[in-house]
Amino acid sequence: MQTGSTFHLLSFQTDSCCRQTTARHLQTTVFSAYPKSNWGSDSKMWMSSFARLARPVLQKSASPMVCKALRACHRMELPGAAPSFCITPVHVRRHQTLGSASLPVACHSVRHVRVLEEERLMVVEWEDGGQSLYPFTWLRDNCQCPVCTLQSAEARLLLLADLDIHTGVDSVEVTKDGKVSIVWPEKHMSVFDAEWLKKRCFSPAARQAMREELFLNERFYWDASLRIPRADFHEVLHDDGAALAWLLALRRVGIVHLKGAPAEQGQVARLAERIGYLRLTFYGHTWQVQDKSMANNVAYTSGKLSLHTDYPALHFAPGVQFLHCINQAEEGGESEVVDGFHMAEQLHREDPEAFRTLTSLRIDFTDTGTDYCDFMLQSKNRIIDVDSEGNICKINYNNATRDSVLDVPLHQVQPFYRALKAYVDIMNRPENVVTYLMEPGDIVTFDNWRLLHSRKSYVSRPDRLRHLEGAYLDWDEVMSRLRILRRNVHGDV
Repeated sequence: MQTGSTFHLLSFQTDSCCRQTTARHLQTTVFSAYPKSNWGSDSKMWMSSFARLARPVLQKSASPMVCKALRACHRMELPGAAPSFCITPVHVRRHQTLGSASLPVACHSVRHVRVLEEERLMVVEWEDGGQSLYPFTWLRDNCQCPVCTLQSAEARLLLLADLDIHTGVDSVEVTKDGKVSIVWPEKHMSVFDAEWLKKRCFSPAARQAMREELFLNERFYWDASLRIPRADFHEVLHDDGAALAWLLALRRVGIVHLKGAPAEQGQVARLAERIGYLRLTFYGHTWQVQDKSMANNVAYTSGKLSLHTDYPALHFAPGVQFLHCINQAEEGGESEVVDGFHMAEQLHREDPEAFRTLTSLRIDFTDTGTDYCDFMLQSKNRIIDVDSEGNICKINYNNATRDSVLDVPLHQVQPFYRALKAYVDIMNRPENVVTYLMEPGDIVTFDNWRLLHSRKSYVSRPDRLRHLEGAYLDWDEVMSRLRILRRNVHGDV
């Protein structure tokens, strides 16, 4: 389990420099996409300000990681001059610094190459004094020539059956244009660009940096002091920079409000088309959250909903959720959200045994009914999923669909209830809950693997029922679009 991963994410600043925060203080994150003094009734100004100011900050939040990958294990120093608008540098896991990122990407050049025959490694010595090691087998497997790689698809043509995994090399050299050339025993030649090699260095620092660049796994944790980032619906639809800022904030913070959508059905589908396509579930491509007689889901009632993630009854729950307010209730209906990852870390600190229980036991969930078609779902999910390195990666919890079947040994039943109650109690602490009221035209977009959301009970007028339209997407599609937007807006790194 990682420690020290709670971030300090402070307001966009107009100071001439960004102050370094201290890693010893694990305070709760406060996210603000604009100086508080400028929050007012002029929402149009606020939306355009988000697109203008948040874009250059959020989109480059991973750039230090990219630079770190390119520099392999070598430490990077922040430039002396900070941009006009920046995020105060934040301490992340293992005390790495993720700062405002007007950092240049260095152009690396090769000083010398040589081979270690016994270890079957090629050594690249860089002009900056560092070096990188590359296994012979990996280099042969990733030859970039037209015989071995289909360049138009960036796909490997070389068959693994034809790969000699014990290959040696005949010769290596630096070409006149600064590339690395290798001649293999079968007289095949591979030529590698220096930057291509540098980004794929096998050092632990470079590998971690590349993971961050590709997947943006670092998160800005928050509590009730969060000011939810906002963006303009139409700007997101039509401007790549605004769309990129939206998706980066969605990934890092977990929730973004879009303002200004038409208060009519069909807008979540328009927004999904900006990314790719909707996730079809048993409730349809989109679904209407209204008070319904003979409701097939507790969301389709006017009662209070407890904090939950959607669809843990699926083994692969949707990663992202959109909710569009078309009509709001006459009274009540406020929404609530908590940062499930942050709450899980709190649980780990306060009650390690409860954390171990919720990350080890697989709990049964069920959902049965008829909507898009009839369904009878059963799943087994851990309440808190962690990856192979112990990092929290997904929350699966919905009290309404938690099954009466509890397939755990008898002696673990009470410990499970105690652990789950401890986690839910942390989530329900007032200092951890963000409450907001959606207005017609608002679309809330959030990470369904991370956030738990709820709704207070409400009363609607018979002639104007509370009405939200919802939709799901998967993180694979969202991250695909994010990478494409980043390339379109800023070019290849």
